[in-house]
Amino acid sequence: MLLNKRPILFTGFVACLVGVLTACANSPTGQSLERSLAVDPKLEDNGSVLGSQTNEQTSSAQLPEDFPTVIPRYPDAQLQNVEPLTRSDAQGQRTIWSSTDPSNDIQAFYRRAFESGSWQVISAPNQDGTNSFVVRRNDLQVRVSIPTDNAPSDTEETQTETETDPNNTTFEIQYIGSSTETAAPSDASESSEKATETPESVDSASGKEQNFTDFNNVPPGLRQYVEDLAALGVITPDASSANNKSEENSTSFAANKIITRRQYAHWLIDTNNRIYENRPGEQIRLASETTQPAFQDVPASDPDFGAIQGLAEAGLIPSPLSGNSTEVLFRPDAPLTRESLVLWKVPLDTRQALPSASLDAVQQTWGFQDAGKIDPKAVRAVLADFQNGEQSIIRRVFGYTTLFQPQKPVTQAEAAAALWYFGSQGEGISASEVLQQSN
Repeated sequence: MLLNKRPILFTGFVACLVGVLTACANSPTGQSLERSLAVDPKLEDNGSVLGSQTNEQTSSAQLPEDFPTVIPRYPDAQLQNVEPLTRSDAQGQRTIWSSTDPSNDIQAFYRRAFESGSWQVISAPNQDGTNSFVVRRNDLQVRVSIPTDNAPSDTEETQTETETDPNNTTFEIQYIGSSTETAAPSDASESSEKATETPESVDSASGKEQNFTDFNNVPPGLRQYVEDLAALGVITPDASSANNKSEENSTSFAANKIITRRQYAHWLIDTNNRIYENRPGEQIRLASETTQPAFQDVPASDPDFGAIQGLAEAGLIPSPLSGNSTEVLFRPDAPLTRESLVLWKVPLDTRQALPSASLDAVQQTWGFQDAGKIDPKAVRAVLADFQNGEQSIIRRVFGYTTLFQPQKPVTQAEAAAALWYFGSQGEGISASEVLQQSN
């Protein structure tokens, strides 16, 4: 019987206690009792005091001031540590990052980012066990090492004193060299803002506007085209003068210098991808170094392999891949000719098969006296360019002429003018329009 009365007694006690507290709610005694029974506010929310202390500890590492903004940053990744990285010929930084996402998601992000922009992919993760991306952009070289689930990072320096959660994915971003864009120190809140960006938007940042010191040497009819391309950041200082230690010479454009085939290939992809940065389906993908080379003189180790091979795989330049079995040599350092300038660019204007053409048709439309000297592979492109009206490459670059001079070398200013506009009449877009949209 006594055991059966215990629940009744306990219930009565609770009811009595509630009554006392209710009666004394506004009295000093009641308020004191209420405070003594209240939950400690410091323990109320793990995300307030204790959580903020944890965040302060994990976000104590500061992003280096010289960290280039062109390097894609994985959304939700937390910077863990920064170490100086020194080579015999350059200096850089080694940054350690941690994310709760699996490594394959992080690897997929960087693969999309590096292959959709103007990066030259030197090496990428493959089935042979390599788990690093090595890419280059102008003078900046970047290595992103992402360990797989069963393998550590393949960089030489894999140890760090930073303590990380074993359940997280820890990866490294190393960079050596310089970039025209750098980021100010960042914190955890800045990293969270990156989570809203897509891989394309992270990677599509163009090179910084180039302020060349010799624009007065650009022919007046081409100057606006060159200035717009420079503002887009897709044309770079003259390589020969960049080696000169004079600061003035390092920003020389050398407008009247002959452009090489490799340089034009690089400019062509960079400009196309910059103009169509929000339309991935119109971009040209750079080739991976694991791809079988299309040309005997452009091996995977060539610094411009990604761009040249990418153009070949897209069918934009003649190669064995496009059925031109005799085009086994690309001759990357040979001068770019007028007919090659048109042949490579026109398919990116029409975005469709080139029309059938003959030398007679070219001579009748353009009135070229030397039409017979045009390489048969370029005849269709030359005729299609005529059909583009006022947006014709030949009209924009060379003005009115009855001599095409198909084998004449092209200058850097002429190449820039050719790349100023992409598309056909009424459906294209110019570098000037892209600049206006970005402002």
